[in-house]
This record gives sequence, C-alpha cells and structure tokens, in this order.
Amino acid sequence: PEIGAPLPRVQVRPYNLRELSHMRSLDPNSIDTLLTIRGMVVRSSPIIPDLKVAHFCCTICGTAVNVTIDRGRIAEPTRCTVCNVKGGYELVHNRCVYSDKQMVRIQETPDEVPAGETPASVVLFAYDDLVDAVRPGDRIEVTGVFRAQPRRVNPKITRVKSVYRTYIDVIHFGRVGAGADERKKAKEKKDEAADGSGVGKGIADTRASGEKLSEERIKELEELARSPDIYDKLKDALAPSIWELDDVKRGVLCMLFGGNSRRIKRGTAAKKENHKKASDGFDSMDESDDDNSAGNEDEEDEDPSSSSRKLNKRGDINILLCGDPGTSKSQLLGYVHKLAPRGVYTSGKGSSAVGLTASVVRDPETRDLVLESGALVLSDLGICCIDEFDKMSDTTRAILHEAMEQQTVSIAKAGIIATLNARTSILASANPVESRYNPALSVVENIKLSPTLLSRFDLIYLILDSPNVESDRRLAQHLVGLYYETPNVVEPPLDHSLLRDYISYARENIHPELSDLATRELISAYLDMRRIGSGGSGGGGSRTISATPRQLESLIRLSEALARMRYSRVVARSDVREAVRLMKVATQAAATDPRTGRIDMDMITTGRSSVDRENEETLNVSLKELLAERRGTRMAVSDVRRQLTEVTNVTVENIEIVDALRRMEADGVIQFNERAQTIFVRAGVAS
Repeated sequence: PEIGAPLPRVQVRPYNLRELSHMRSLDPNSIDTLLTIRGMVVRSSPIIPDLKVAHFCCTICGTAVNVTIDRGRIAEPTRCTVCNVKGGYELVHNRCVYSDKQMVRIQETPDEVPAGETPASVVLFAYDDLVDAVRPGDRIEVTGVFRAQPRRVNPKITRVKSVYRTYIDVIHFGRVGAGADERKKAKEKKDEAADGSGVGKGIADTRASGEKLSEERIKELEELARSPDIYDKLKDALAPSIWELDDVKRGVLCMLFGGNSRRIKRGTAAKKENHKKASDGFDSMDESDDDNSAGNEDEEDEDPSSSSRKLNKRGDINILLCGDPGTSKSQLLGYVHKLAPRGVYTSGKGSSAVGLTASVVRDPETRDLVLESGALVLSDLGICCIDEFDKMSDTTRAILHEAMEQQTVSIAKAGIIATLNARTSILASANPVESRYNPALSVVENIKLSPTLLSRFDLIYLILDSPNVESDRRLAQHLVGLYYETPNVVEPPLDHSLLRDYISYARENIHPELSDLATRELISAYLDMRRIGSGGSGGGGSRTISATPRQLESLIRLSEALARMRYSRVVARSDVREAVRLMKVATQAAATDPRTGRIDMDMITTGRSSVDRENEETLNVSLKELLAERRGTRMAVSDVRRQLTEVTNVTVENIEIVDALRRMEADGVIQFNERAQTIFVRAGVAS
C-alpha cells in the first residue's frame, strides 16, 4: 500500500473450539466468554443500521466531535471545548458511521431436546460480513461471545429491570450436516489438510463435518463414482437396517440426488425467428441488440426476484409410500431426515396449515408482526418428511398443492403479503383407510387422498405385507439379529458420512444434460406408455390414459438423478430405461385398475377409472330411456331400480341410482325428494 493510505481492516474469527456448549447450560458464569453452540436457524431479521461512530456538532460555533461507541453506550460531550457552552452539542445523523447488523434466532435441533421439553432458543446478533450468511432452516455452529444487557422499564427513563436480556455476538458461522456430532472427525481432517476457504468471511460452507470438502475427499468420491456397481452400493448403504425394499430405496436415492432445477428463458425462440426474418443490412445491428438483450436476460437470471423472472422447472422429486402397518415406512423417513443436509420431519396429525407454511407472530423485542417460517419453508432446498400423511386435515393438505408444483408458499395475513420459496422434495408415508391395503380397491379409495394432490407425486410406492413362508423366515432372522449383543447387520459399503458427502457433492457440482440418444429414448418410452391405454389388444376399443405429461417430466427428473449418481454430466439411455422401470414398479402399479388389470392414470389424476365413467354413462342413458316413457308420473326410487335391473339385466347398486338421479335433477329432468325417496318425472323429458 501507498505511504499514508489506510491499512486494511483485519478481523479475527476463531472457530472450532474444543468444547461445544448447550443452550440450556448457558448461565451467568458464561457471560462475556467465548463459546460455541449448535442449533437450527428459525428466523432472521432485516438488516439493522448499527451506530459505531457518533458525530456531534456544536450549535453555537459549529465545532465537530466524533465519539466512538463503547459497550453499547455513547459518551455525549457535555461542554464545547471552543465556545465553552454547556449542552450545546447535537447529533448529526448523516455524518455518523454505521455498520450492518442482523438478529438471528436459533433453536435446538430435535435430537438435542430433552424428553418432555420444548426446544430452547437463543438470540444472535451478526455484524458486517456475517449479515445474511445464514437463512432459516440452516443447521449451524455459532462461535461468539455471550452477552447480557439490562432492559429498561420504559424507554424514556433510565431505570432498568433486574432481569437482563441475553444474546450472543457472533464471531463465526459454520454450517453442519444433520445428525451426529462429528467434531473429532472434523478436527482430524483439519489437522491433515487445513483449508481456510470461507474463514475470511466467517462462514465455513460445510457439510457433515464442519469443514469444506478437502481435495483428498473429492478424489475419493470421484474414484467411488467410477466403480461399475455404484448404483447397488448406494442402494445397500441407504438404511442398511431395513430389510429388502430395494426398489423403494432406489426411488428414495433418486429423490436425495434430485434432478436439475432450471429456468427457461422466455421469448428466445421468437427472437431467433425475428433475426432470421431480418434483412441482411441490419444483421449487425440485430446482433448487437441481441447481445444487449442477452446480457439483460443474464442479469435478470441472477436476480430471481425480478418481475420478469423466467419459467421455473422443478427438479425435486416427490415420493409417497403407501402400505400396510409395520412395513418400516416411518423408519425410512427417519433415516432420510438424518441423511438430508436440510429438512424437517413432521407428522400429519400434529401439523397445521400455519405450521407447514408460515405464521405471523409478534416480535417480543420490537412488538412488530413478523413471519415465522414453517416446515416447508425451513426445508427449502432440502427434504420435508411427512409421516401419517393420510391423517392430515383437508385444509392442511390443500397447502401442499402450490408447494409441490410451483415450489412456493403464498402468504396474505395480518397485512403481510409475501411469496416464500419452498423448493423442497416431499417424502410422505400413508396408511390405508382400513389399516390394511385392499387390493380390490384403487389407491385413491384406499388412502382417501385428493386426486389432484396424488397426481403431484412422481413415485407412489405400494408397500404390501403379503404372507410368504420363505421371505417371512428371512425377515424374522434379520429382525432378531438386530437384537443380538453385537447386532447382526451387514456392513454397508459406504458409511453415513461418506454417503452424505457423496450426495452433497453431486447436488452442488453435477448438472447432467440430456443427450440425443436419451431424448429419443424418453420420447419412445413415453409413447409406449401412452400406447398401453390407447385401445390395443383386449381393450375393446376403449381408450384409457396410461401416462400424462406429468409422468414424462417425472421420467426426465429420475433420469437426471440416476446420471448424478454416477457423477455423469450426460444422461445416458441406461438411465432412461432404469427411470422407466422405476416408474412401472411404483406409480403404474398404483394406477392399475383392480377390476380390469389395466394401467389407467385417471385412477390417480381424477380418482375414477375409465371403466367407472363408462358404466356411469351407460347408467345415465338407460335411466333416461326408462323415464322418457313415464312422463308426468311419480315413482319410488326402489321401483326405478327394479325396472332398470329388469331392462338392463345388470344389478345396479342403490347409491349409483341415487347419484344418477341427483345429476338428472340438476339438469332439470326430474324432481327428486330424497327424504321420501320418490321422484317426479317432468313432462319435458326427452330420451
């Protein structure tokens, strides 16, 4: 630096202390000491200007004095040193020096909360470069100084309360992975290969261990990705204590890796056409204009909140596990929650619509209304695990429609109107209505879910408990082996931390693109799936929908996730074939009509199969023909049912007759008295 130039500001940010303090153990002995605590961020405030240097000016002679803040207090000068006037100084706000400040509230993670207790929370204050370093949902390690500050009885008087307000002045933020404490491993890795990246800003951008992935770790992951059986290794490493369920584990692996989240630029094709139509004389001008517009588009892409935001295509995969009790659905959810870097685990009956999205609460400090993030917002860019999905109330479940397709949550309450990001994968488990899955009924009838919500799941797995002597014996041996003094569990090929690092590195650095061969394979597979329901052999000329465009998008996401597992930059044909196989063993098995044995996607998208609609149409036509001969007469519903059975030679259920009569009453054909179970046929009815 030049002579006389100000020296750069140096900030020391220590971290990785030897002992980790707990929120509940903070007591008066901890005040003004350096400590480290761990928790999950639940709320962060907007940026607050924090006064550092106050500028006072004498109102008589104009003498200026700068006073530095000391422990939250400003020593205002009482007498002017030039004109000797007492009390003549006033604060000039525009000449003061401020710094950025932010309030962050963290609370205990669920695995650290004692039995029967509610999570404890601590207020943090972040300054300068640490502002906006963390966001709600992050699991962090905070290194800072524990402070205590007196609270005034009234802001206008100097008297204070005897109970002080405590907070932590943050020195360093470090992100940690979900689950166990791996402080020792972090220290060993730090000793082996120290990596100071992120220390300058006070943010250790980390995963499971609290340190950035070292070069040795990345080489180990890339070497692992080259092994030909990596797909099976990852499957075996996922929840090794759960026996079999191989296809379910493969689908969950696809969800953990995820597809590419992309934004498609609007108007690109139109601009190209305009350039083709333009004359040769204006080619250079058009190219320069196009360069400018492309630059503007790139700027808009960098700002996701701009008004001209591009069309978003979600890359997150949603999975529903539906099946009999005791098939380890909840165990799988718990394992995925511990493995995911971000996420929230919640249960259907204990969740409300506000708890999933965001609640409006009154800030205890400022008394202003603020938004408190819910489960979906906290698990942004992570996984939200919802157990007992079938026991959710309808109002709570309706919240998920927007979050699962648009990946946002819109809030309009108490004068706060906001759209929050909820870019999360949803892993839900549900039990059938009668506690055991009835193969004679469809999925919609078994779990009583809204078809519009059910169609938003990429994979719907039916986990059935079917008796089989050989498989039951092996399952019993596996379960009993878990209770030995040394549990009889097969050692997984990848340990927990390695699997988590493998997934995190793939999500951050691997973004596969579709190749031409994979594109043709996708189109061919989609057409084959559609052809199944287009009235082929044995279809009787009827046309059922065996695949929709949503299934095609699901195939693309699954193919990209399978390519990510191999650390491949290009989606291969084998990835597409495996994605089609997963779709067939999961969603298409759930969409099979139990009466006809045919795949009918309408079972999921509308809740009714094409056979049901054909039978309903036939019943309506027969009923209209029967009532056309009896205009102006009054009949009992039982007589209508008996005569209709005689005409069609088919036994018709009473509830089907009542539903058809209600529709005819809505059309103005008859008058239907439900209490007396009679109808009156209007004279104007036509066959």
